[in-house]
Amino acid sequence: MFSALSRCALAAALLLIANAGLAQGSSQAAASAAQDSQSGMFRPIQAEQNGSSNRGNGQQQTPVVGLGKEYRVGANDLLDIEVLNLDGAKRTVRVNAAGSITLPLIGPVVVAGLTQEQIEAHIGSLYGEKYLQNPQVSVFIREFTTERITIDGAISKPGIYPLVGQMTLLRVIALAGGFGSIANRTEVKLFRTEKGERVVATFDIDRIRAGQDPDPPIRGDDLIVIQRDTARAWLNDSLFRDVVNTVNPLSYIPK
Repeated sequence: MFSALSRCALAAALLLIANAGLAQGSSQAAASAAQDSQSGMFRPIQAEQNGSSNRGNGQQQTPVVGLGKEYRVGANDLLDIEVLNLDGAKRTVRVNAAGSITLPLIGPVVVAGLTQEQIEAHIGSLYGEKYLQNPQVSVFIREFTTERITIDGAISKPGIYPLVGQMTLLRVIALAGGFGSIANRTEVKLFRTEKGERVVATFDIDRIRAGQDPDPPIRGDDLIVIQRDTARAWLNDSLFRDVVNTVNPLSYIPK
């Protein structure tokens, strides 16, 4: 009994420490956002980096992001598709307005919103149902005819997405599956090129959701970076969770 009570007390103490650290990190982020009078305004990247460094060590520097994420096919994209061991199955097709293409034997195939690898797997499964055993499918995206945006960082589904219709920052975040578990919703970076100069703005998503700030429109070739929450990232990456699981009295209950 004493051992179980000790574990309960230790687990509770550790959780209190974690909550205090998270609260302190959140309050620091909120205070930093309140001090930044240019939040949501685009300015040169160098000025933004200098401003971030002046706010102290509580803010994480913007990571270097490449554009090597998987592109998701959209309408009017041009694809080279080859199915091995199938006569006449090598062809170049354009995705129609409905987001589909037409292939021999299997007919229309919806490919919009899928990555290259997902299209290969999808077409392979359709041919494998009736026509081929272990079909080998190769897809190459020859032309990107839609405007693209890139979203990276602490997001559920980072990648390159086609810009369809009137998109805003909140809609793009929803399109990418929402925030990750360690996302800092008060520091979302939006990079774009204006008049030949690379600029960046920082947005507080909580304020946008509350209607306190406008939801900014997204343009082609915009880069959105979801910053990590320092305190949550530390908790997620550290041994703290393993310690809590070790002393968790519930883990000792017989099944």
